[in-house]
Amino acid sequence: MEENEKNTEETNSVENQEVVKNETETVKETEVKKEELVEEKVAVKEEETAEKVVAETKEEPKLVVEEEEFDWDNYEKEQDGYSEDERSKYAQMYEGTLSTINENEVIDGIVIAMTPREVVINIGYKSEGIVSLNEFRYNTELKVGDTVEVYVESQEDRNGQLVLSHKKARALKSWDRVNESLEKEEVIKGFIKCRTKGGMIVDVFGIEAFLPGSQIDVKPIRDYDIYVGKTMEFKVVKINHEFKNVVVSHKALIEAELEQQKKEIIAKLEKGQILEGTVKNITSYGVFIDLGGVDGLIHITDLSWGRVSHPEEIVELDQKLNVAILDFDDAKKRIALGLKQLTPHPWDSLDEKLKVGDRVKGKVVVLADYGAFVEIASGVEGLIHVSEMSWSQHLRSAQEFLKVGDEVEAEILTLDREERKMSLGMKQLKTDPWSDVDEKYAVNTKHQALVRNFTNFGVFVEIEEGVDGLIHISDLSWTKKVKHPAEFTTIGEKIEVVVLEIDKENRRLSLGHKQLEENPWDVFETIFTIGSIHEGTVTNKIEKGLLVALPYGVEGFAGVKHIVKQDGSKAKVDEKLDFKVMEFSKTAKRIILSHTKTFEEDSKVETKKGTPKSKKINLNIEKTTLGDVTDLAALKEKLEGASKKSDK
Repeated sequence: MEENEKNTEETNSVENQEVVKNETETVKETEVKKEELVEEKVAVKEEETAEKVVAETKEEPKLVVEEEEFDWDNYEKEQDGYSEDERSKYAQMYEGTLSTINENEVIDGIVIAMTPREVVINIGYKSEGIVSLNEFRYNTELKVGDTVEVYVESQEDRNGQLVLSHKKARALKSWDRVNESLEKEEVIKGFIKCRTKGGMIVDVFGIEAFLPGSQIDVKPIRDYDIYVGKTMEFKVVKINHEFKNVVVSHKALIEAELEQQKKEIIAKLEKGQILEGTVKNITSYGVFIDLGGVDGLIHITDLSWGRVSHPEEIVELDQKLNVAILDFDDAKKRIALGLKQLTPHPWDSLDEKLKVGDRVKGKVVVLADYGAFVEIASGVEGLIHVSEMSWSQHLRSAQEFLKVGDEVEAEILTLDREERKMSLGMKQLKTDPWSDVDEKYAVNTKHQALVRNFTNFGVFVEIEEGVDGLIHISDLSWTKKVKHPAEFTTIGEKIEVVVLEIDKENRRLSLGHKQLEENPWDVFETIFTIGSIHEGTVTNKIEKGLLVALPYGVEGFAGVKHIVKQDGSKAKVDEKLDFKVMEFSKTAKRIILSHTKTFEEDSKVETKKGTPKSKKINLNIEKTTLGDVTDLAALKEKLEGASKKSDK
C-alpha cells in the first residue's frame, strides 16, 4: 500500500510538472498568436487606408465597412484545447508556484546565476531580478545558491523587469545588525573601501565604519594601502548613535588568542634566558622585539656598551636577532630585553697597566654643560669635567671648549674599575700658571687685566687664563666714592692693576687700581686746611645736605644748616658758591663745608680763598675723577719747596 501511495504521489507530481510545463508553453504560444493578430490587423488597416485614398482620388462613393470586434476569449479557447474548468484549475496551480510580493519590502532571494557584472536573483516571482555585482563586493565568496536579502524597488519597470537592490536591503537592516553585533560581540565581515586620516573606511552591512590604524593588527602597520579592497573579519567596538558613527576592530579578534599565548610564553621565561626575536618597531628610546606572540623592549642603553644616538644605528626592521631576558613583569606583561649583555663588557678587557696619571686619547661622544664624555675604547668612557678643561676659575659650559666628534688627549685623574668610572683632565697637560705666580706677578708689579665679573664689593679680573684677582671697591679710586663697580668700569673692558697681595695656597690675588697713582689726599691735606675758603659747585642734593665739587676733583659735603645764603635762600644744584672748610679727614677721605660761615661777621678765620695766587694752578670744577696726578704732584713739590725756603 505504501509503495502504491508513493507511486501515486510521484505520478501526481510528474503530472503537475507536465501540466505547468504545458501551461507555460500554451501561454507563450498565445502571446505569439496575439502578436501575429495585431500585425494582421495593422496590415488590414493600412490596406483599407490605401483603398480609401484611391477611392477619394477617383471620386467614387464612400464605402462604410463595419469592423467586427475580435473575440480573444473564443480565440484562446479554440487554440488551447482546454475546457473552462481545466483552464481555471491549471491557472490556480501556476499561481501557487509564485510568491506574493510587495514593493518597498525586504525579502530573501536565491542567487541562480552570476556574470562578471551582475547577479541574477530568484525571489519566487514570475521573473527574476538582476543586481549589480558591485553591491556584493564586500562578499568575495558569493556563489550560486547563496541566500541574500534584496529590496523590491519595483515589480515591473517599463521593460517588464523586476527591480531589486541588495544595497538598500542591507541599509534598512544595517543599524539593527550593527547594534546586535556590538551587544553579542559577534564577528562580522566588512569590505575595506579606502584609506582615510588615521585609518581605513570599511563597508559593514552597507554602513561606512571607521577602522583605526591601531586596530588593524597587533603589529604596527607600515603600508595601509595593501589592505584596500580586502574583505576581512571585524568586531564592532563602539557606536555613536548621535552621529551615526561605527568603529570596528580587527585587532580585537586576535588579541584574545595572543593574550593566551603571552601567558604561556611568560610562564616559561627566566632571567638570563636567550631567545630569538624579530625587530617589530623602532623608537627613539628603544626597540620592540616580537618573541613569537609577546613583545619585549630593548632600551637604547641596552643595545650596545658604547653610546648610541638612535637604535637605527644598531638594528633594522624585521631583523632577526638573539636577545637576553633582563627582567619581566607577569602582571603587566612587560619584558625587558638586552642585546649588549650577549657580549663581554669592554671594561673587563681594559688594559690592566692603565693607571692614574697616564695620558689617553679619545673621541668626544656626549657633551653636557657640566662636561664631556670621551670614549677611549669601545664602551669605555671617561668624564672631563668643565673645571678640568682649563685652569681658569671662571667656569663655562663644555660647549665652549669642545664639540661632539673632537679627538682629544687627556690625563687620567681617577680610575675605578669596579664601578667602571674614569675621570679625565685636559688642563693637566698644560703648566699650572700658579706654579710661578709669585715670580710673574710679584707684589707692587703693574699688569693689564680683563674685567670678568662684578660684585657689590669689587671687580673680578683675569690677568691670564687661570690667574684671577679681585679689585676691592675701595681700591678703585682715591677721590670718587664708588657705590658699585658698574659706575667705574664694564665687563670685558681692560683695566690696569697693581698686585697688592698674593695668596698662593687659595689661588687668589688682591689687586688695586688707584694704587697706580700717588694718594692725592696727602696733597689735599695741605690745600683744604680747616678754615680755608674755596669755590665749589653744587652737584647733587641729598637728604642731609648738598654735595659740592671742589678743585682737583675732590668732593665735599655741606649740611642743611650750612647751605643758607646771605639773602636767606638756600643753595641750589649747579650753583657756584664759596665754601669754608669746616672739617678735613684724610683717612675717611671726607671734607665738611659751609657756605653760611663765609659771610658771618664774627668769622675769625682768614677770608682769603685757597692758596696764594702765586701758588694757584688751573682749578677745574668737575665731578670726581681719578684726578690729575701730575698736577697734584707738582703742587706738592712747590709747597714743599716753599716750605724749605722759608726754613732757610
